[in-house]
Amino acid sequence: MLQNFDALQHYTDALHKKHAWRSNLPGRMQAVNPPDTRQIEAGADDAGERLDRWITGQWPELSRSRCKALIEGGALAVNGEALTDPSAKVREGYIYTLTMPALEPAVPKPENIPLDILHEDDDLIVINKPAGLTVHPGAGAWTGTLVHALLHHCKDSLSGIGGVERPGIVHRIDKDTSGVLVVAKNDIAHRYLSKQFAKHTVERAYLAFTRGAPRPREGVIATRLARSTRDRLKMAVLKWESAGGKDAITHYQVQEIYGQEAKAPIGTPLAALVECRLETGRTHQIRVHMEHLGHALIGDRVYGPQKTSQLKGVPDLPEIKALGRQALHASVLGFVHPSTREEMVFQTPLPDDLQSLHAALKRV
Repeated sequence: MLQNFDALQHYTDALHKKHAWRSNLPGRMQAVNPPDTRQIEAGADDAGERLDRWITGQWPELSRSRCKALIEGGALAVNGEALTDPSAKVREGYIYTLTMPALEPAVPKPENIPLDILHEDDDLIVINKPAGLTVHPGAGAWTGTLVHALLHHCKDSLSGIGGVERPGIVHRIDKDTSGVLVVAKNDIAHRYLSKQFAKHTVERAYLAFTRGAPRPREGVIATRLARSTRDRLKMAVLKWESAGGKDAITHYQVQEIYGQEAKAPIGTPLAALVECRLETGRTHQIRVHMEHLGHALIGDRVYGPQKTSQLKGVPDLPEIKALGRQALHASVLGFVHPSTREEMVFQTPLPDDLQSLHAALKRV
Protein backbone atom coordinates (compact mmCIF):
# COMPACT_ATOMS: atom_id res chain seq x y z
CA MET A 1 0.00 0.00 0.00
CA LEU A 2 2.80 2.42 0.96
CA GLN A 3 4.71 1.53 -2.18
CA ASN A 4 1.63 2.31 -4.26
CA PHE A 5 1.27 5.72 -2.58
CA ASP A 6 4.95 6.51 -3.14
CA ALA A 7 4.53 5.63 -6.81
CA LEU A 8 1.45 7.84 -7.05
CA GLN A 9 3.33 10.72 -5.40
CA HIS A 10 6.25 10.34 -7.82
CA TYR A 11 3.85 10.20 -10.78
CA THR A 12 1.87 13.25 -9.58
CA ASP A 13 5.06 15.31 -9.13
CA ALA A 14 6.10 14.42 -12.67
CA LEU A 15 2.72 15.46 -14.02
CA HIS A 16 2.94 18.85 -12.37
CA LYS A 17 6.37 19.45 -13.85
CA LYS A 18 4.94 18.81 -17.32
CA HIS A 19 1.77 20.91 -16.89
CA ALA A 20 -0.60 18.34 -15.49
CA TRP A 21 -3.72 19.96 -16.93
CA ARG A 22 -2.72 18.73 -20.40
CA SER A 23 -2.79 15.08 -19.42
CA ASN A 24 -5.78 12.76 -19.55
CA LEU A 25 -5.52 11.52 -15.97
CA PRO A 26 -9.18 11.12 -14.86
CA GLY A 27 -10.93 11.73 -11.58
CA ARG A 28 -9.62 13.11 -8.30
CA MET A 29 -6.56 11.95 -6.40
CA GLN A 30 -4.97 12.33 -2.97
CA ALA A 31 -2.79 15.42 -2.68
CA VAL A 32 0.88 14.99 -1.88
CA ASN A 33 1.15 18.28 0.03
CA PRO A 34 0.60 18.33 3.84
CA PRO A 35 -3.04 18.13 4.96
CA ASP A 36 -4.83 21.13 6.45
CA THR A 37 -4.75 20.79 10.26
CA ARG A 38 -6.81 23.06 12.53
CA GLN A 39 -7.02 23.08 16.32
CA ILE A 40 -9.35 24.73 18.84
CA GLU A 41 -10.12 24.42 22.55
CA ALA A 42 -13.75 24.22 23.66
CA GLY A 43 -14.90 26.82 26.17
CA ALA A 44 -17.66 26.79 28.77
CA ASP A 45 -20.20 28.22 26.32
CA ASP A 46 -19.48 25.40 23.85
CA ALA A 47 -20.11 22.52 26.26
CA GLY A 48 -23.04 20.28 25.35
CA GLU A 49 -23.37 21.42 21.75
CA ARG A 50 -23.58 18.80 19.02
CA LEU A 51 -20.09 18.17 17.61
CA ASP A 52 -20.69 18.62 13.87
CA ARG A 53 -22.77 21.77 14.44
CA TRP A 54 -20.07 23.25 16.68
CA ILE A 55 -17.26 22.48 14.25
CA THR A 56 -19.22 24.17 11.46
CA GLY A 57 -19.56 27.24 13.67
CA GLN A 58 -15.80 27.37 14.22
CA TRP A 59 -14.99 27.17 10.51
CA PRO A 60 -18.05 28.49 8.60
CA GLU A 61 -16.43 27.88 5.21
CA LEU A 62 -17.11 24.17 5.87
CA SER A 63 -20.69 23.02 5.39
CA ARG A 64 -22.29 20.92 8.11
CA SER A 65 -22.51 17.92 5.79
CA ARG A 66 -18.79 18.28 5.04
CA CYS A 67 -17.98 18.42 8.78
CA LYS A 68 -20.15 15.38 9.45
CA ALA A 69 -18.36 13.41 6.72
CA LEU A 70 -14.95 14.46 8.05
CA ILE A 71 -15.85 13.36 11.58
CA GLU A 72 -17.25 10.02 10.43
CA GLY A 73 -14.05 9.53 8.43
CA GLY A 74 -11.88 9.94 11.52
CA ALA A 75 -10.54 13.41 10.67
CA LEU A 76 -11.40 14.86 14.10
CA ALA A 77 -9.44 14.01 17.22
CA VAL A 78 -9.83 15.12 20.82
CA ASN A 79 -6.74 15.04 23.02
CA GLY A 80 -5.11 12.73 20.48
CA GLU A 81 -7.96 10.22 20.09
CA ALA A 82 -10.20 10.09 17.00
CA LEU A 83 -13.90 10.90 17.30
CA THR A 84 -16.26 9.41 14.74
CA ASP A 85 -19.70 10.32 16.14
CA PRO A 86 -20.96 13.66 14.71
CA SER A 87 -23.73 13.80 17.32
CA ALA A 88 -21.35 13.58 20.28
CA LYS A 89 -21.42 16.48 22.72
CA VAL A 90 -18.65 19.05 22.97
CA ARG A 91 -16.77 19.05 26.30
CA GLU A 92 -15.28 22.10 27.95
CA GLY A 93 -11.50 22.26 28.04
CA TYR A 94 -11.00 19.54 25.42
CA ILE A 95 -8.68 20.35 22.53
CA TYR A 96 -10.19 19.35 19.17
CA THR A 97 -7.94 18.84 16.15
CA LEU A 98 -9.44 18.68 12.65
CA THR A 99 -7.23 17.27 9.90
CA MET A 100 -8.65 17.75 6.43
CA PRO A 101 -6.97 15.73 3.68
CA ALA A 102 -6.29 18.20 0.87
CA LEU A 103 -7.39 16.99 -2.54
CA GLU A 104 -5.91 17.73 -5.92
CA PRO A 105 -8.47 19.20 -8.28
CA ALA A 106 -9.64 16.93 -11.05
CA VAL A 107 -7.27 17.21 -14.00
CA PRO A 108 -9.36 18.83 -16.75
CA LYS A 109 -9.64 17.13 -20.12
CA PRO A 110 -10.07 19.13 -23.33
CA GLU A 111 -13.71 19.43 -24.40
CA ASN A 112 -14.98 20.66 -27.75
CA ILE A 113 -17.11 23.54 -26.48
CA PRO A 114 -17.72 26.41 -28.96
CA LEU A 115 -16.08 29.72 -28.06
CA ASP A 116 -17.02 33.25 -29.14
CA ILE A 117 -13.50 34.57 -29.77
CA LEU A 118 -13.10 38.35 -30.03
CA HIS A 119 -9.33 38.33 -30.48
CA GLU A 120 -6.47 35.83 -30.41
CA ASP A 121 -2.70 36.04 -30.86
CA ASP A 122 0.42 34.29 -29.52
CA ASP A 123 0.05 35.90 -26.08
CA LEU A 124 -3.62 35.96 -25.25
CA ILE A 125 -7.17 35.14 -26.25
CA VAL A 126 -10.20 37.34 -25.57
CA ILE A 127 -13.53 35.55 -25.13
CA ASN A 128 -17.14 36.71 -25.04
CA LYS A 129 -18.36 34.29 -22.36
CA PRO A 130 -22.03 33.27 -22.45
CA ALA A 131 -24.11 33.13 -19.28
CA GLY A 132 -24.17 29.64 -17.78
CA LEU A 133 -20.52 28.81 -18.57
CA THR A 134 -18.34 28.40 -15.48
CA VAL A 135 -14.83 29.80 -15.95
CA HIS A 136 -12.79 27.09 -14.21
CA PRO A 137 -13.41 23.68 -12.59
CA GLY A 138 -14.64 23.61 -9.01
CA ALA A 139 -17.21 22.04 -6.73
CA GLY A 140 -20.24 21.13 -8.81
CA ALA A 141 -18.53 21.94 -12.12
CA TRP A 142 -15.76 19.46 -12.82
CA THR A 143 -16.56 19.38 -16.54
CA GLY A 144 -17.95 21.71 -19.18
CA THR A 145 -16.08 24.85 -18.10
CA LEU A 146 -14.29 27.54 -20.06
CA VAL A 147 -10.98 25.91 -19.07
CA HIS A 148 -12.06 22.65 -20.71
CA ALA A 149 -12.98 24.56 -23.86
CA LEU A 150 -9.68 26.46 -23.88
CA LEU A 151 -7.69 23.25 -23.48
CA HIS A 152 -9.33 21.95 -26.64
CA HIS A 153 -8.93 25.18 -28.59
CA CYS A 154 -5.45 26.24 -27.46
CA LYS A 155 -3.86 22.80 -27.25
CA ASP A 156 -0.41 23.34 -25.67
CA SER A 157 -0.54 27.13 -25.49
CA LEU A 158 -1.90 28.22 -22.12
CA SER A 159 -0.09 29.83 -19.20
CA GLY A 160 0.75 27.41 -16.40
CA ILE A 161 0.59 30.02 -13.65
CA GLY A 162 -3.02 29.18 -12.85
CA GLY A 163 -2.03 25.59 -12.09
CA VAL A 164 -3.94 22.43 -12.87
CA GLU A 165 -7.33 23.95 -12.18
CA ARG A 166 -6.93 27.38 -13.82
CA PRO A 167 -4.44 27.31 -16.70
CA GLY A 168 -4.31 30.71 -18.38
CA ILE A 169 -7.04 32.24 -16.20
CA VAL A 170 -6.06 35.80 -15.27
CA HIS A 171 -9.47 36.90 -13.95
CA ARG A 172 -12.99 35.51 -13.98
CA ILE A 173 -16.64 36.48 -14.09
CA ASP A 174 -19.51 34.64 -12.42
CA LYS A 175 -21.02 31.62 -14.14
CA ASP A 176 -24.32 33.42 -14.77
CA THR A 177 -22.72 36.70 -15.84
CA SER A 178 -22.05 37.11 -19.55
CA GLY A 179 -19.35 39.14 -21.21
CA VAL A 180 -15.73 39.68 -22.11
CA LEU A 181 -12.65 38.27 -20.40
CA VAL A 182 -9.00 37.72 -21.34
CA VAL A 183 -6.95 34.51 -21.00
CA ALA A 184 -3.15 34.31 -21.05
CA LYS A 185 -1.44 31.87 -23.43
CA ASN A 186 2.00 32.06 -21.83
CA ASP A 187 3.48 32.87 -18.42
CA ILE A 188 5.00 36.22 -19.45
CA ALA A 189 1.63 37.45 -20.70
CA HIS A 190 -0.06 36.12 -17.56
CA ARG A 191 2.27 38.04 -15.23
CA TYR A 192 1.96 41.25 -17.25
CA LEU A 193 -1.84 41.11 -17.31
CA SER A 194 -2.03 40.14 -13.63
CA LYS A 195 0.01 43.22 -12.67
CA GLN A 196 -2.49 45.43 -14.48
CA PHE A 197 -5.38 43.85 -12.61
CA ALA A 198 -3.49 44.20 -9.31
CA LYS A 199 -2.79 47.89 -9.96
CA HIS A 200 -6.43 48.50 -11.00
CA THR A 201 -5.40 49.88 -14.40
CA VAL A 202 -7.62 47.50 -16.38
CA GLU A 203 -10.79 49.08 -17.74
CA ARG A 204 -13.82 47.00 -16.73
CA ALA A 205 -17.38 48.15 -17.36
CA TYR A 206 -20.55 46.15 -16.72
CA LEU A 207 -24.18 46.75 -17.63
CA ALA A 208 -26.63 45.86 -14.87
CA PHE A 209 -30.43 45.94 -14.78
CA THR A 210 -31.52 46.84 -11.25
CA ARG A 211 -34.71 46.87 -9.22
CA GLY A 212 -35.49 50.56 -8.91
CA ALA A 213 -32.74 53.12 -9.55
CA PRO A 214 -29.90 54.18 -7.24
CA ARG A 215 -29.83 57.71 -5.84
CA PRO A 216 -27.83 59.71 -6.54
CA ARG A 217 -27.92 58.62 -10.17
CA GLU A 218 -24.12 58.64 -10.30
CA GLY A 219 -21.63 57.85 -7.57
CA VAL A 220 -18.94 55.68 -6.03
CA ILE A 221 -19.54 52.76 -3.68
CA ALA A 222 -16.54 52.07 -1.42
CA THR A 223 -16.86 49.28 1.15
CA ARG A 224 -15.07 46.25 2.48
CA LEU A 225 -16.37 42.83 1.47
CA ALA A 226 -15.97 39.46 3.15
CA ARG A 227 -17.63 36.05 3.12
CA SER A 228 -21.00 36.22 4.88
CA THR A 229 -21.06 34.54 8.28
CA ARG A 230 -24.73 33.64 7.76
CA ASP A 231 -24.54 32.19 4.26
CA ARG A 232 -21.20 30.87 3.00
CA LEU A 233 -22.35 31.23 -0.63
CA LYS A 234 -22.73 35.00 -0.25
CA MET A 235 -20.43 37.98 0.21
CA ALA A 236 -21.34 40.76 2.63
CA VAL A 237 -20.52 44.41 3.23
CA LEU A 238 -18.66 44.80 6.52
CA LYS A 239 -19.26 47.56 9.03
CA TRP A 240 -16.37 50.01 9.10
CA GLU A 241 -15.54 49.11 12.69
CA SER A 242 -15.23 45.41 11.75
CA ALA A 243 -11.87 43.80 11.11
CA GLY A 244 -10.89 41.95 7.96
CA GLY A 245 -12.43 41.97 4.52
CA LYS A 246 -11.09 43.47 1.29
CA ASP A 247 -11.59 46.95 -0.12
CA ALA A 248 -14.18 47.06 -2.91
CA ILE A 249 -14.80 50.13 -5.07
CA THR A 250 -17.47 50.45 -7.77
CA HIS A 251 -18.17 53.56 -9.87
CA TYR A 252 -21.76 53.57 -11.14
CA GLN A 253 -23.92 55.70 -13.42
CA VAL A 254 -27.61 55.22 -14.21
CA GLN A 255 -28.07 55.04 -17.99
CA GLU A 256 -31.83 54.56 -18.29
CA ILE A 257 -34.84 54.35 -15.96
CA TYR A 258 -38.08 52.45 -16.59
CA GLY A 259 -41.65 52.66 -15.33
CA GLN A 260 -43.06 53.74 -12.00
CA GLU A 261 -42.93 51.58 -8.87
CA ALA A 262 -46.40 50.79 -7.55
CA LYS A 263 -47.51 52.60 -4.36
CA ALA A 264 -44.31 54.65 -4.32
CA PRO A 265 -43.84 58.44 -4.66
CA ILE A 266 -44.04 59.78 -8.20
CA GLY A 267 -40.67 59.58 -9.86
CA THR A 268 -39.67 56.29 -8.22
CA PRO A 269 -38.49 54.11 -11.13
CA LEU A 270 -39.51 50.49 -11.39
CA ALA A 271 -36.12 49.48 -12.80
CA ALA A 272 -32.94 50.92 -14.28
CA LEU A 273 -30.00 50.19 -16.54
CA VAL A 274 -26.81 51.00 -14.62
CA GLU A 275 -23.25 51.07 -15.90
CA CYS A 276 -20.79 49.87 -13.25
CA ARG A 277 -17.05 50.39 -13.61
CA LEU A 278 -14.83 48.33 -11.34
CA GLU A 279 -11.85 49.82 -9.58
CA THR A 280 -11.40 46.55 -7.69
CA GLY A 281 -12.64 43.10 -8.68
CA ARG A 282 -13.98 41.25 -5.66
CA THR A 283 -16.25 38.21 -5.74
CA HIS A 284 -19.85 39.27 -6.55
CA GLN A 285 -18.78 42.91 -6.13
CA ILE A 286 -21.42 44.58 -8.32
CA ARG A 287 -24.19 42.29 -7.11
CA VAL A 288 -23.36 43.00 -3.45
CA HIS A 289 -22.90 46.74 -3.97
CA MET A 290 -26.20 47.17 -5.80
CA GLU A 291 -28.01 45.20 -3.10
CA HIS A 292 -26.22 47.36 -0.51
CA LEU A 293 -27.80 50.44 -2.15
CA GLY A 294 -31.21 48.74 -1.98
CA HIS A 295 -31.34 47.99 -5.71
CA ALA A 296 -30.48 44.34 -6.27
CA LEU A 297 -30.05 43.10 -9.82
CA ILE A 298 -33.10 41.80 -11.63
CA GLY A 299 -33.06 37.99 -11.65
CA ASP A 300 -30.53 37.71 -8.80
CA ARG A 301 -31.93 35.05 -6.47
CA VAL A 302 -28.88 35.21 -4.17
CA TYR A 303 -28.84 38.92 -3.35
CA GLY A 304 -32.33 39.84 -4.52
CA PRO A 305 -35.82 38.66 -3.41
CA GLN A 306 -35.86 34.95 -2.70
CA LYS A 307 -39.54 34.27 -3.45
CA THR A 308 -40.10 36.13 -6.71
CA SER A 309 -38.16 37.32 -9.70
CA GLN A 310 -40.84 39.79 -10.77
CA LEU A 311 -40.94 43.56 -10.26
CA LYS A 312 -43.30 45.34 -7.87
CA GLY A 313 -46.75 46.23 -9.14
CA VAL A 314 -46.48 45.04 -12.75
CA PRO A 315 -47.86 41.95 -14.48
CA ASP A 316 -45.46 39.06 -14.74
CA LEU A 317 -42.85 39.77 -17.38
CA PRO A 318 -42.00 36.57 -19.30
CA GLU A 319 -38.62 38.08 -20.15
CA ILE A 320 -37.68 38.01 -16.46
CA LYS A 321 -38.93 34.45 -16.04
CA ALA A 322 -36.94 33.38 -19.10
CA LEU A 323 -33.80 35.10 -17.83
CA GLY A 324 -32.96 32.60 -15.10
CA ARG A 325 -29.91 34.58 -13.98
CA GLN A 326 -28.78 37.94 -12.66
CA ALA A 327 -29.09 40.67 -15.31
CA LEU A 328 -25.40 41.50 -15.52
CA HIS A 329 -23.10 41.72 -18.55
CA ALA A 330 -19.37 42.48 -18.70
CA SER A 331 -19.54 44.88 -21.63
CA VAL A 332 -16.06 46.47 -21.76
CA LEU A 333 -12.55 45.21 -21.06
CA GLY A 334 -9.47 47.32 -21.74
CA PHE A 335 -5.81 46.57 -21.04
CA VAL A 336 -2.28 47.06 -22.38
CA HIS A 337 -1.04 44.20 -24.56
CA PRO A 338 1.85 42.28 -22.93
CA SER A 339 4.08 42.29 -26.03
CA THR A 340 3.07 45.19 -28.25
CA ARG A 341 2.22 47.56 -25.34
CA GLU A 342 -0.77 48.60 -27.41
CA GLU A 343 -3.89 49.73 -25.54
CA MET A 344 -6.64 47.29 -26.40
CA VAL A 345 -10.34 47.76 -25.66
CA PHE A 346 -13.03 45.17 -26.35
CA GLN A 347 -16.75 45.87 -26.17
CA THR A 348 -19.57 43.34 -26.41
CA PRO A 349 -23.30 44.07 -26.91
CA LEU A 350 -26.00 42.76 -24.62
CA PRO A 351 -26.73 39.07 -25.29
CA ASP A 352 -30.15 38.06 -26.58
CA ASP A 353 -31.72 37.42 -23.16
CA LEU A 354 -30.74 40.85 -21.84
CA GLN A 355 -31.78 42.54 -25.08
CA SER A 356 -35.23 40.98 -24.63
CA LEU A 357 -35.33 42.20 -21.03
CA HIS A 358 -34.24 45.66 -22.16
CA ALA A 359 -37.03 45.85 -24.73
CA ALA A 360 -39.62 44.66 -22.19
CA LEU A 361 -38.55 47.25 -19.60
CA LYS A 362 -38.75 50.04 -22.20
CA ARG A 363 -42.33 49.00 -22.92
CA VAL A 364 -43.16 49.17 -19.22
